[in-house]
Amino acid sequence: MSGRRIEIVEVSPRDGLQNEKQPVSTAQKLELVGRALAAGIRRVEATSFVNPKRVPQMADADAVMAGLKGRDDAAFIGLALNAKGVDRAIAAGCDEINFVVVASDTFNRKNQGVGTEESLAAWSAIARQAKAAGKRCSITIGAAFGCPFEGEVPATRVLDVAERALAAEPDEIALADTIGCGVPSQVTALLSGLKAMGGTAALRCHFHDTRGTGLANVAAAVEAGVDALDASIGGVGGCPFAPAATGNIATEDTVWMLERMGISTGIDVDALVAAAHWLEEVLGKRPPGAISRAGVFPPAPLAA
Repeated sequence: MSGRRIEIVEVSPRDGLQNEKQPVSTAQKLELVGRALAAGIRRVEATSFVNPKRVPQMADADAVMAGLKGRDDAAFIGLALNAKGVDRAIAAGCDEINFVVVASDTFNRKNQGVGTEESLAAWSAIARQAKAAGKRCSITIGAAFGCPFEGEVPATRVLDVAERALAAEPDEIALADTIGCGVPSQVTALLSGLKAMGGTAALRCHFHDTRGTGLANVAAAVEAGVDALDASIGGVGGCPFAPAATGNIATEDTVWMLERMGISTGIDVDALVAAAHWLEEVLGKRPPGAISRAGVFPPAPLAA
C-alpha cells in the first residue's frame, strides 16, 4: 500500500458537531474549518441543510456557507436529504451535494421521515438537480454495516441499495458505519461488491469508532482500494437519530496511521492535534481521539 494517496474528507463541522448539545457559534465553526484547511485538508463537509428543529446545531447552515464564500482553496460539501435541502445548498454556494439513504428502512424513516424506497426514488431527481447546477454529487449509504433498530443489515441489501443509487451516476458513493458496529471483513466484502458493479463513481467510507473498530476498518478499506475516507477532528460526532452512535474516527488518528503506513494524505498531523485541543476548549470536554491525548510518535526532537 506504500506510495498510495488517500483523500481525507473532514466532517467535523457537520457530522462532528450535529449531535453536540453545547452550542457552537458560526464563528467557531468557521474557525474549525479554517484550522482544517490550514492543516492541509482540501475537502470539507461544512454543514447540512436540514430542518433546524430536528438538528438545532445546523440552524446556521446559510451563515456558515456565507462565511466561506470566496475561499477557493477547498471544496465545501453540503448534506441534503430532499429537494428543498438541495435548493438551499446550491443557493448557499456549496461545491458538492451529499445525499443520504439508509440501508435499513426503519432507520431511514427515523432519519428522514420516509422509507428507503422513497429516498431512492427521490435520489435520481436530486442527482439531476445537483448536476444541472454544476455541482459534484455524492450519495452515502447509512447503516451499511448494521442498524440500531433492525440489527444486522445483509450485504445483499446494502449492495442492492448501492446498485440502484449508482444508476443515477453519482460522482462518488460512500458506505457509512453510522453506529460503529462494522468489522474489517464486512468492509472488504462490501467494497469488493461495489467495485464489481463497475462504473466511474469514486469510493468513500465513513467510519465511527463506537466499538473500537474504526481504524481497523480504515486499514481494510485502504487495502480494498477505497479512494477517500471521512474523518472528524478530535473524533467528535454522532447521529441524533441513532442511539449510542458516538465518535467518528479522529482525523489526526487516521492521518497518523496512514502516514506511518507509507500512505500519503498531504495533511499536517501536528496541526490537527492543535485543532483537536482547540475544539476541546470549545466543547468543554475532551474529544475521544487518541493521538491528541497520547501525542504523535515519533515525537519531535528537542530543540538544541
